[in-house]
Amino acid sequence: MGIQNATARKLGVPDMTTTVLTLTITGIGADSTLVGGKGSLAGRRFIAIAAMLAGAVVGATLIVHLNVVYPLVTPLVLVLLVAAATRLLGASDAAWVHAKS
Repeated sequence: MGIQNATARKLGVPDMTTTVLTLTITGIGADSTLVGGKGSLAGRRFIAIAAMLAGAVVGATLIVHLNVVYPLVTPLVLVLLVAAATRLLGASDAAWVHAKS
């Protein structure tokens, strides 16, 4: 899968879907200077991988120790909270919301 993602990334074919996590991990290796890449900083990629791993661990723990409903309700609540915060902050009249002219 990594070779497929590295090839798709190198070719840059539009609308060629790949998995997010595998592409993120592949990007760390494909962009490395050891293989002739640009040597991009991998900090955000490692954070994304850690966040996905943490989410998987939390979800598995909730399923094993509680009930299958909790891993489904938890992201729903988080999405609703983020949507509400976005709505409130986006509707503000603060100076940073408006584009500079």
